[in-house]
Amino acid sequence: MRNVLIPALRDALVGLGVDPPVEIQIEQPAHREHGDFSSNVALVCAKSAGRNPRDLATQLAEALEQSPPPFVIAVEVAGPGFVNFRLDPAWLHQVVGAVVDAGDDYGRSAEGAGRKVLVEYVSANPTGPVHAGHARGAVYGDSLARILRFTGHDVSEEFYVNDRGVQMQVFAASLAARKAGEEPPEEGYRGAYITEWASEMPDGEDPLIWGEARALLDQREVLGDLGVAFDDWFSERRMVNSGAIDATLADLRDRDMAFDDDGAVWLRSTRFGDDKDRVLVKSDGEYTYLLPDIAYHRDKFDRGFDLLINVWGADHHGYVARMRAAIQALGHDPEAFEVVITQLVRLERDGVEVKISKRSGDLITMRDLLDEVGADAVRLTYLLQSVDSPQTVDLDLVVAQSNENPVFYVQMANARIHSIDRVAAERGLVRSPLDQVDLSVLTHDRELEVLRQLHALPDVVLLAWRERAPHKVTTWVRDLAGAVHGFYHDCPVLHPDTPDDLRQARWWLAESAGIGLRVGLGLVGASAPESM
Repeated sequence: MRNVLIPALRDALVGLGVDPPVEIQIEQPAHREHGDFSSNVALVCAKSAGRNPRDLATQLAEALEQSPPPFVIAVEVAGPGFVNFRLDPAWLHQVVGAVVDAGDDYGRSAEGAGRKVLVEYVSANPTGPVHAGHARGAVYGDSLARILRFTGHDVSEEFYVNDRGVQMQVFAASLAARKAGEEPPEEGYRGAYITEWASEMPDGEDPLIWGEARALLDQREVLGDLGVAFDDWFSERRMVNSGAIDATLADLRDRDMAFDDDGAVWLRSTRFGDDKDRVLVKSDGEYTYLLPDIAYHRDKFDRGFDLLINVWGADHHGYVARMRAAIQALGHDPEAFEVVITQLVRLERDGVEVKISKRSGDLITMRDLLDEVGADAVRLTYLLQSVDSPQTVDLDLVVAQSNENPVFYVQMANARIHSIDRVAAERGLVRSPLDQVDLSVLTHDRELEVLRQLHALPDVVLLAWRERAPHKVTTWVRDLAGAVHGFYHDCPVLHPDTPDDLRQARWWLAESAGIGLRVGLGLVGASAPESM
C-alpha cells in the first residue's frame, strides 16, 4: 500500500507548492483507531515550506479527499500534523493472493543485490566448549545472515579461530597435566571437560594439536545442533604462517600509519578518532592481539567483501574504536565495517540464577542449554529482544506448554493452521482454487488482523535488515501468531454452520497465515512444526 500512498502524498505536496522530501515515511499506527496508515510528511515539510504543520496536514487531507488514492475511504489529521489514512478492507484481500503466489519467497527482496557481506560471529577460542553466553551471538549472527540473504545480499558466515597465543599454550598444558593425573597449572583450565577430554586423548598425542581439534569438533557439533553452520572456520595460526602479518605491517608502514617508538611498533589510531595510538608489536618482538586482527580484516577486504559485520561480546566494547581506526588506516571506508555488541544473558529458574552444566564445573555450556530447552526455544527466546540490552531468561517458562511461553505460543499457532487441512481431509472437504474464491467475505476483525500482519512482513524484513535487528522479525512472528490464535478461536473454518463461500475464503486465509509463519520462523532459524 505504501507504493500507492507515497506517490499520492508527493503529488499532493507538489500541488500545494511544497517541495516533497526525498523520502516520505508511511507507518502503521500503533493503535488501530488512528487508521490503517499514517504519515508525518507535513511535520517534515512545514518548516522549509514556511507553514504551520497542522495547517499543511489539513490542506493535504483536503487535497487527497478530493482525489483519493485507491482504497482510501478517509483522510484525517491528528496531533500536531499527522496525516492518517483509513482504507476499505478490500485492500487487504489482495494480500492473500500475494502471499500464496510468492509462497516461501513472500517478503523476499533484491534491496541488497550485488553487495557482498561477511558476517563473523561466535569466534570463540578453541580451548573448550562454546558456553551459553555464546548462544546469543550465535543465533543473532545466523538470523542476521538469513535476513541479509532474504534481502538479496551475497552473504558468507565465518568463525574466526583464535588458535595461537598464550591461551592455547595454557589449554594444552592443562590437558597434559590432567592426562598425567596432575593438577593443571595455576592459570590453567579447570573445567570438568578438561579431565574428560584428557581421558580421551591417545598416549603420545601433542596436546596442543589434539586439543584444538577436539575443541573445534565439539564446537562444530553443538553449533550445528543449534542450526548454525559457517562457510569458513578461519584459522588465525594459518593466517600468521602465511606471512599476512608482515604484509599487513608493511602495508601500514607504506601508508605512514605505523611508527616506531620506545622499541615498539605503533598504529596511528588517533588520526581516526581513537583516544590513543595502539601498540602493534611489543618491545620484545611479540605481536599484540591487535595486529593479527588487523591482518584478518585486511584479508576480508582482499576477498572482495563490501561490508564486514562482526558480532562481538560485551567485553569487546572498547575494542571497536581501534579496529575502526585500523580499517581506515588500511585505506578502507569505515562505513564498510560494523560491529554489533551483544549483551549478557542471565538464566534463571524460580527467580534464581542457575548453573545447569552437567559436565563443565562452573561453565554453563551451550550443549547443556540445548539439552535443557531445545534449539527452537534457544533461538526464539534469545531473539525476543534487541541484543544490545541485557536479557533474563526464565527456563521454566521456556519449557512450559502454555501460551505464556512465547515459543510454544508461536509454534502452536502454526500447528493449528495445519490442523485445518488434516481435519478437512478426514471429512473429505475440498478447497477451491484461489481464483474462484470470493475473498470479500473476509470482514471479521480477526480476519482483517491476520491480513494486516501478513501485509506488514515485507516492510518488517527490510527494517530488520536496515537496523540489523532480527528481533523485529521475532516480534512480528509473535504478533502474527496472536492474530492466528484469535482467528482460529472466533472464525471457524470447518464448522458445519460456516457457509461454503466463507469457509473457502477462511481456508485460503489460513493457508496464507501458515506461509507467513513459516517464512518468519525460517528467518530466525526456528522450525515450524505442523503438529504439537
